[in-house]
Amino acid sequence: MGRITEDLIRRNAEHNDCIIFSLEELSLHQQEIERLEHIDKWCRDLKILYLQNNLIGKIENVSKLKKLEYLNLALNNIEKIENLEGCEGLTKLDLTVNFIGELSSVKTLQHNIHLKELFLMGNPCADFDGYRQFVVATLQQLKWLDGKEIERSERIQALQDFPAVEQQIREQEKAYCLKRAKDKEEAQRKLQEEENEGEREGRHTGFDGRWYTDISAALPSSEESKDDLQAPEIQEGGCKKKKLDNGEDDLEFWNKPSLYTPESRLETLRHMEKQRKDQEKLSEKKKKVKPPRVLISENGRALNVNEPKLDFSLRDDEKRNQLVLDLAVYRYMDTSLIDVDVQPTYVRVMVKGKPFQLVLPAEVKPDSSSAKRAQTTGHLVVYMPKHCECSGAPCWTARNVSVIAENSPGQHCSPTACHRASRREVLLTPLTPETPQEEGGRNNHRLSRNIKASEKHAGQQQGADEQKKPANGETRSRSQQARLP
Repeated sequence: MGRITEDLIRRNAEHNDCIIFSLEELSLHQQEIERLEHIDKWCRDLKILYLQNNLIGKIENVSKLKKLEYLNLALNNIEKIENLEGCEGLTKLDLTVNFIGELSSVKTLQHNIHLKELFLMGNPCADFDGYRQFVVATLQQLKWLDGKEIERSERIQALQDFPAVEQQIREQEKAYCLKRAKDKEEAQRKLQEEENEGEREGRHTGFDGRWYTDISAALPSSEESKDDLQAPEIQEGGCKKKKLDNGEDDLEFWNKPSLYTPESRLETLRHMEKQRKDQEKLSEKKKKVKPPRVLISENGRALNVNEPKLDFSLRDDEKRNQLVLDLAVYRYMDTSLIDVDVQPTYVRVMVKGKPFQLVLPAEVKPDSSSAKRAQTTGHLVVYMPKHCECSGAPCWTARNVSVIAENSPGQHCSPTACHRASRREVLLTPLTPETPQEEGGRNNHRLSRNIKASEKHAGQQQGADEQKKPANGETRSRSQQARLP
């Protein structure tokens, strides 16, 4: 049930910058308000007040609103007109579809000399014989009654017939009051029975409306485990049965005939409120806590996960020897909500706490990876350089080596990229991928260097042979000297 609070008034005072002391118009309709309070203290300058379609049972705490001109209390539970004498500026009063049976209570409005319009249609008193004549004769300041203008001749006729009409109205009021007293007693008895029935159900049933018995001690362990496995199904079946029962009760409630009284309106509201609470409980039970998403299996293998359901593409850039991931992240999402984690065998992107994980087809270098985001599309692009694809250990190349032997010991690699050194004192550095043009240039350079080395070696060999070959003159002289005694 609703109440008039300061926060409620401020929320309905946006047109006045949420300032309530200077409010001139206030609308509090359809708030399930049961009592009028605080308005005469907080909003003294009110001129228009809308309180229709609530559960207000009595007019009170409005007598200090001296500037009030229009008061709308239609569709409430008011049974008597009272406490409006202090509203000196009241010109229009709407009490349509209430439960006013004491028509004589309109006499309290004689002090509101500026009252011009009054609406009482839809009330029990409007069905009384002589209703209009009585009101027209009692409130001579009125110009309109139930939307119909009061003619001068009509007022004169009403004043002439007033004594007889007044007696007739009093008799009808008395009969209505007796009937109303019986209705109140019947409603009170019914309410008491419902409360007692609810207390009995609360004592004998569990918190969720089901019956429980303690038989777990008598069950063997195997049966207990079977019951544990069947527990979710039993609970689901119980929820469905309870839902069906609630639906049947609801249908029975709305099909049951009832009188239009303040108590029946309250009963309807309580039933609707109970339905709303039951629906909220069922929705809370249906909301199951999702287990955390498994990203790595028990054996340590990464899994492919796309919880944010984003489009993506993964391509292999052979020219730059890298993998490129293009992830279609939401265009207007803030970049601070994105977290990228690159591992040698997979890449993980957290988008607003939801994981996107993709297993890579080749091993990459996390330290050399980078991520960029497009300003136009919002896509996230991750560049991940690949490791050298070799059959054995990481690939190495020799630098500062003057002699190269094809059959010297070394590590296996591609013929165009890795070479074996014949000397031990070499400097090994990791191999960087080469383009086809670079490989061709390197091969041409090596071929020319080998040709020059061969030519140089041949020249040196020929010079040595010439030095070893003696001249003809020198040979004869030496032989001749050897023959002399």
